[in-house]
Amino acid sequence: MSDCTANVASQDYADFIYRHSSASLDELADTLGTSCISYVNESYVIYHIPLKDALPLSIPNHSYESIPALFGLMDTTSMEASGILSTFRQPALGSNGEGVIVGLIDTGIDYQNPLFRNLDGTTRILGMWDQTAEGEGFELTGNRPFLFPFLYGKEYTDRDIDDALKSDAPFSIVPSTDTNGHGTFLAGIAAGRFEASMNFVGAAPACSLGIVKLKPAKEYLRRYYMIPDGVDAYQSNDIMMGITYLMLLARRHRMPLVICLGLGTNHGGHNGASPVGEVLNSLRSYLAVAAVCPAGNEAGLRHHYLGQVNGPVGGYSDYDEVELRVGEDDNGFAVELWANSPEIYTVGFVSPTGETIQRIPLSLNNETVITLSIEPTTIVVSYATALGFQSSYLASIRFISPIPGIWRIRVYPTITFTGMYHMWLPIEGFVSADTYFLQANPYTTIVAPGNADFPITVSTYNHMDGSLFIHSSRGYTRDGAIKPDLTAPGVDVYGPGISPVAGEYPMIRMTGSSVAAAHVTGAVANIYSKQYPAGIYPSIGSDLVKATLIRGANRNPNYTYPNREWGYGTLDLYDSFLSLRE
Repeated sequence: MSDCTANVASQDYADFIYRHSSASLDELADTLGTSCISYVNESYVIYHIPLKDALPLSIPNHSYESIPALFGLMDTTSMEASGILSTFRQPALGSNGEGVIVGLIDTGIDYQNPLFRNLDGTTRILGMWDQTAEGEGFELTGNRPFLFPFLYGKEYTDRDIDDALKSDAPFSIVPSTDTNGHGTFLAGIAAGRFEASMNFVGAAPACSLGIVKLKPAKEYLRRYYMIPDGVDAYQSNDIMMGITYLMLLARRHRMPLVICLGLGTNHGGHNGASPVGEVLNSLRSYLAVAAVCPAGNEAGLRHHYLGQVNGPVGGYSDYDEVELRVGEDDNGFAVELWANSPEIYTVGFVSPTGETIQRIPLSLNNETVITLSIEPTTIVVSYATALGFQSSYLASIRFISPIPGIWRIRVYPTITFTGMYHMWLPIEGFVSADTYFLQANPYTTIVAPGNADFPITVSTYNHMDGSLFIHSSRGYTRDGAIKPDLTAPGVDVYGPGISPVAGEYPMIRMTGSSVAAAHVTGAVANIYSKQYPAGIYPSIGSDLVKATLIRGANRNPNYTYPNREWGYGTLDLYDSFLSLRE
């Protein structure tokens, strides 16, 4: 175990992401000045220091990459439409997820629900890391010559959960609950066992489960990102550690793993080059591991602006004026401007009352704080030309206590070649519905980490009428990579809810791209289950799984594929299995 004795999950500690070069934990402790370090993979660690030593939080003080981004939940008869029930009706296919782990990183799970238990009453959950549980952390050993310290939360094994299920007071043994219901619903869609009393079956009803219950974002990060009260938010570093836990769980049991991540964020340059995206991309080197992510629900919310401005190389001339409507209920939010390096853009502002802030000159490793003279508004601007893991330019604009009305952001082409740039507001829920760009662009709205290359990224459609969900995020990525990959049912889908009454298991309906991602997660588990019988460790890579799903996808003859809305078509697992014969 690490020498760290601090309660790093407390509000008194700040969390940071650090990119390293295969250094040992002892060497990193000397570099970072702390022994409270968690290893993610060969490229990233998470370290923790007292909050008082970390404040004030800013990009110049800590770097954009090191401050954890905040992620939100991607939600606002489907099995038949996905071709999943058709595979169940064919005994020769023998595909129901058996021998595969479906790993969910979300809000937890109602482990007592019969959908997640075997017929004999035992649990289907092989391991569960509850990050919110009080404890001193735990340690797992991987197939490498070092230990993996998890400095917070608690792991519950299948034995722990079985003991709880046999008990008259299960929560005295495994005190883990899903108070939100999002994780339970996705687990049901991806992996729920057939239950006649509920008239329900999930996509991979015989698979095993690995669960990561994320802890809520710390208050200092909520304040930094100005997240409204009552809105669920989760830290990227906790998601990264969750991926590591699931990988080790799969190695412990020597089983294929399909990760379902039902969260997303507009934080980052929308080209996949984020810490969570990089960790997912690193999984490509492992066999029998796949990941599925939602595309997001951002297309119709007017949170993306695509700009074009002309100016000479080495100087600036005209500016592009971006009109941003700010609602009554916003206490603050951030706007991020991204462009391809080596282009550089600078900004100025005109407030709703007409007060003008002239172009803020480029000043690297510093932030400029502007306090308006008439309105009680503060604007903080930071420019960054070197972001470590990606070749991009960022202008971060933080509006603190902005007055409502039409703001104008003037974007000046300081050094340009294409003159093209993008701006994004935070995702739905992190900013009010009344704050949006007046001339928004619905494309390039795939949220992170779904805009990374490795995950199978899923858009949303209504399986009842075949229409695309109005808010389903659209591709491609900022670099032009093809995303989404597939489209699956995610509108008014029937699945398990949670209830405060013990022994009652209500069924509810939910809409959103995370629901669509859960369908594809189960489909991938079925492919692994079919291709590799129990006891034979699979050697199939994620790229082949993705290709199999794409080959079998349904495609409308009136559309050209791939496209920005539907990717390569809608999920059809039955036809995907048939394509394996070719």
